[in-house]
Amino acid sequence: MSQSWPAAEIARMILDGFDDYREHFRRITLGARERFEQALWQQIQQAAAARINLYEEKVAQVNGWLHDGFAEAVLLDVEQWPLVKNAYIRLIDPRLDDELAETWYNSIFCSLFSHDLISDGCMFIHTTRPSMRGHERAAQTRIYQPDGSVRSLLRSIFADYPFNVPYGDLDGDVARLEQQLRECLPDWVCKDPALAVELFSPVLYRNKGAYLVGRLYTPDEQWPLVIPLLHREGHGIEADAVITDEAEVSIIFSFTRSYFMVDVPVPAEFVNFLKRILPGKHIAELYTSIGFYKHGKSEFYRALINHLASTEDRFVMAPGVRGMVMSVFTLTGFNTVFKIIKDRFSPSKTVDRATVIDKYRLVKSVDRVGRMADTQEFADFRFPKAKFEAQCLAELLEVAPSTVKLEGDTVLIRHCWTERRMTPLNLYLEQASEAQVLEALEDYGLAIKQLAAANIFPGDMLLKNFGVTRHGRVVFYDYDEISFLTEVNFRHIPPPRYPEDEMSGEPWYSIGPHDVFPEEFPPFLFADIGQRRLFSRLHGELYDADYWKGLQATIRDGKVIDVFPYRRKAR
Repeated sequence: MSQSWPAAEIARMILDGFDDYREHFRRITLGARERFEQALWQQIQQAAAARINLYEEKVAQVNGWLHDGFAEAVLLDVEQWPLVKNAYIRLIDPRLDDELAETWYNSIFCSLFSHDLISDGCMFIHTTRPSMRGHERAAQTRIYQPDGSVRSLLRSIFADYPFNVPYGDLDGDVARLEQQLRECLPDWVCKDPALAVELFSPVLYRNKGAYLVGRLYTPDEQWPLVIPLLHREGHGIEADAVITDEAEVSIIFSFTRSYFMVDVPVPAEFVNFLKRILPGKHIAELYTSIGFYKHGKSEFYRALINHLASTEDRFVMAPGVRGMVMSVFTLTGFNTVFKIIKDRFSPSKTVDRATVIDKYRLVKSVDRVGRMADTQEFADFRFPKAKFEAQCLAELLEVAPSTVKLEGDTVLIRHCWTERRMTPLNLYLEQASEAQVLEALEDYGLAIKQLAAANIFPGDMLLKNFGVTRHGRVVFYDYDEISFLTEVNFRHIPPPRYPEDEMSGEPWYSIGPHDVFPEEFPPFLFADIGQRRLFSRLHGELYDADYWKGLQATIRDGKVIDVFPYRRKAR
């Protein structure tokens, strides 16, 4: 049977689907330059969402091709699929995006078969690529050397990155960026005759910015280098800053950001280049940052199973207040939390399971502006029972028996999301110094404002639903009540009709399902009086319904509000 079974034909159809997906992905990506030049800000957001949705659309399309092209009994004979995998390996060996092709194959297989049938014989649980690649090509970069001055080096760079819209004040930009470089680098660096700059040739685009990305280096040291470009409508292109601090560059490539649009024919080369300048980033996060989030998911899963196999770490419940909708556990030594939906919610919650799933999926496609953690959705995780602390497993089985199953010595997690682990803001503030409290509350307010600027209202803004990253940034991570800001009805509390109204335990005014009264925020958000007063001083406008209505009006007018992923220097 195996000789006549159409393994090669199935493999070819899967790869043809991948080529179709890659072509459509590339078309959307290549449009980023024109959208930036023409200041088509809303189209940029639409293109970002379309590119994310493209993957599942194309997987479904190929699934349809396979069902149309082959009899069900043939197509779903899983014992023959190792032949398809072997035929597919031969097809992708010459390719320069072969690691992505493996992930695509896995997606097609999972669309056809139950997760119970997943195996390394039929799929690429472990990649076949590193051992089968014969050589690595040089990354697509440009090298610049000062030739006497930093200013001439900067001029050479911008000469190689022209746009159909002219630079507004290139002389002024070059002088300002040179000054910034001299301020942020050691004195000797700019004088070193061996100083050089290496930039990735394609420009990276995201939201309202374009980015030149690379490194500054001497024979002994290197620094990451990012130059953000802005299009000031009516004033041309502006080089906004020069960033050489690794932590700041890491934030630009953060898991809290939307994905870059950048043309990378050889994804592994670019990821390796980024890894050299950001050694603290996992390659899963770097693949995800440039839009290959499904392959980022593959790399994450491989890192997870390797960690479980090579350490004694066990799953425990995540620290913090227990959620009313989600139960959250984590793996010691692995910087991730796993979130599952409880079978029963707290009575105060009005959402259902389907709504929660929709909210979490929404976060994938909206502009996260550096203030919402990216998530990865998984089905049918299987872990050894021995990898769970007894208390953790008991709690999961109790609160989510439809999602967490014990099958002998294996724990089956039918559905979950993964997120980067952070310190819950409420716990952070309990241990913080006075200066840290000030900084965290300042950033907490900025997080709420920047989410609002992206047309996102968190809904439940309690401190426990925000986390603090390793860089000290405050990030929102609990999505079961988020909505678009423009869907919310912000209201002032009406004045009491009679003196008795103020004494009543019930409101004297009607409240609709989308009504929000910002005047009620202070006691709701802060039990600590000192923190409440401090936040009022820092961000008191958040307690005013008119502030929110003003943002809504701006968004409804079609304006995309600037939210910068880096600290901007004063002009």
